[in-house]
Amino acid sequence: MLEFSNVSKEYHVGNQTIKALDDVNFKINKHQFTVILGPSGSGKSTLLNILGGMDRPTKGNIKFKTQFVNEFSDHDLTIYRRKVVGFVFQFYNLIPKLTALENVAIAAQLNNNEDAASSYLETVGLRARINNFPNQMSGGEMQRVSIARALAKKPQLLLCDEPTGALDSVTSMKIVNILQEISNNSDTAVVMVTHNPQFEQYGNQIIKLKDGKVVSVRHQDPVLVGESE
Repeated sequence: MLEFSNVSKEYHVGNQTIKALDDVNFKINKHQFTVILGPSGSGKSTLLNILGGMDRPTKGNIKFKTQFVNEFSDHDLTIYRRKVVGFVFQFYNLIPKLTALENVAIAAQLNNNEDAASSYLETVGLRARINNFPNQMSGGEMQRVSIARALAKKPQLLLCDEPTGALDSVTSMKIVNILQEISNNSDTAVVMVTHNPQFEQYGNQIIKLKDGKVVSVRHQDPVLVGESE
């Protein structure tokens, strides 16, 4: 579905050049749960931003199916973010004055899919919470709403930036379970960025970053969350 070929990203601070990414190569396919691991400063956030069309590489190619994302105009990148990518963030970013259903419906409108908003909340196990406001929900429930909101766009690529970072261990596993099910049961490719090696066992593909370089890419039969409990 998507391929990075010799992708680098440089930032210039005064007279200093900082390489956030250095000659990165990997592929992402549908029906695949990719876990990107690395310590702080390894380039994970930069990589995620480029994957999501929020930043451009300094050099290299990013191929989405038959198109080169790195050659997109600003307008085409906006369409790419709107039509192809769904985002899940660490701190939910829900609109506090809207119910769970209304938060998801806003995203569903982007694909003329508003009538199906409640079904995405059912997918993440929140059928009983559709009329609750964010301040009436736990952190895990709010994160599930944010996942439902991302899914309502019908993304081909679901990007999750430390989605369990603000959650306890039990709730974190529920979120990982949902992400596994999405990758297994839909055509959406799921990518989770994390610094926590605990989640390495749950991905189909494990990409490890250090100092802006990919130090390893490994494919495996993942442990299913239910089997690890």
